[in-house]
Amino acid sequence: MNTEIRPLVTIGIPTYNRADGYLKEALECALAQTYPNIEIVVADNGSTDNTGAVVQSYGDPRIRYFRHNPPIKPNDNFNFCLSQASGIYFQLLHDDDLIDCDFIECCMQAAEYRTDVGIIRTGARIIDAHGKILNELRNDSGGLSTAEFFLAWLDSRTWMFLSSVLFNTARLREIGGFNSKHQLFQDVLAEFEVAARFGRVDVPDVKASFRKHGSQRTGAALPRLWCEDSVYLLQAMCRLAAEQQGLIRRKGREHFAKHNYELASSIRSPVDRYGVYLLIYRTFDHAYSPLRYFGARAHRRLFTWLGRVKRFMRGKMRVVS
Repeated sequence: MNTEIRPLVTIGIPTYNRADGYLKEALECALAQTYPNIEIVVADNGSTDNTGAVVQSYGDPRIRYFRHNPPIKPNDNFNFCLSQASGIYFQLLHDDDLIDCDFIECCMQAAEYRTDVGIIRTGARIIDAHGKILNELRNDSGGLSTAEFFLAWLDSRTWMFLSSVLFNTARLREIGGFNSKHQLFQDVLAEFEVAARFGRVDVPDVKASFRKHGSQRTGAALPRLWCEDSVYLLQAMCRLAAEQQGLIRRKGREHFAKHNYELASSIRSPVDRYGVYLLIYRTFDHAYSPLRYFGARAHRRLFTWLGRVKRFMRGKMRVVS
């Protein structure tokens, strides 16, 4: 197929202060794509290192570089990349993630170079800070209905990483880009919304890497915000697959309870940690943690007692102050 009739694909790379780290790897895997018709939008969110010099050192006309000064919110930078995309399809590639050199080619071949597909997905791998593979999962979602697709994600039978997805640019803009209540599940929500409304093509092979390391933004988010964003996403899933909303809601409560309990488990203070467990339990009506072995009745009694302790401690603090 001639380059002229292959749809243009935009790879958006939002970045901040990773000139001497992962940014070069992200740029090089984008530039190494075997698919010939690409552009790369690099959105530098006010980096204080030499990000601009690193990007410009490649001297590749496919790269367009922008710098925000002053910086903007990270999610606004994601949507800025989208706003600058000229391609029919768009990928948001975080500056610490990677794609295989034939990622875009495989996606476009699977879609038969059509321009009307909502999203195109591949399998993915999880790598550590040094690039070592921790886990990988093929994308076996081909042929699943929207509800079955959602349930596969809730059951961890498929992963939702931005590095393994191409979005239809116009359709992603149509839904408002990347957006959720607290911008914590905005990536998953965008994938679900576009796929449910405009269709998807699934590529089974593993062709992208999500990097797991200690400096990711989501690890510092407040548990209450995570809970609220989880509820926001679950409500959207029930709306998009209304015919199976009962099952999705039940499975979703289990999934998000587990997700949020795991986030809360790193809180050092036992009182604060179990206070957050109480919040999660009340939000999802589902117990997950070592406490699940004690049963629901014991769980409720413990959380009732912890609530009383917290109210007592607040009262004591008010008296002291």
